[in-house]
Amino acid sequence: QVQLVESGGGLVQAGGSLRLSCAASGSIFSINAMRWYRQAPGKQRELVAHISNSGSTNYADSVMGRFTISRDNAKNTVYLQMNSLEPEEKAVYYCNGIIATTGGSVRKYWGKGTKVTVSS
Repeated sequence: QVQLVESGGGLVQAGGSLRLSCAASGSIFSINAMRWYRQAPGKQRELVAHISNSGSTNYADSVMGRFTISRDNAKNTVYLQMNSLEPEEKAVYYCNGIIATTGGSVRKYWGKGTKVTVSS
C-alpha cells in the first residue's frame, strides 16, 4: 500500500506565499515523476508542475516564475513553493506520483488534496 498525503494549504492574501508538501509512504521501492495538479471550483483539474526523478522540472505557463517544485528523495516528499498567489488560484491542490512498489507494481497514485484559498 502506498499513500500520498498533502499538507500546507490554507488561507493567504493575494500576493502571499504558501509551501505545499506531499509525503509518500508505504511499500515504496522507488518514486519516478511527481506532479502537482489543482482543481478550482467548477473547473477541470489542471497540471501545475512536474518534476522527474532526476530533478528536471516543467511548469504550467500560468505559474512559471512564481511556483517552484522540488523533491527530497530521502524523505519521499515533493514540495510546491507558491509565491505571488492570485485569487484565481484558489483551488484544491493534489499531488500525483508514479511509484514502484516493493511488490513489483508501477502505477500512478494520488493524494486527497489540500485546499488553498487566496483572498483579494
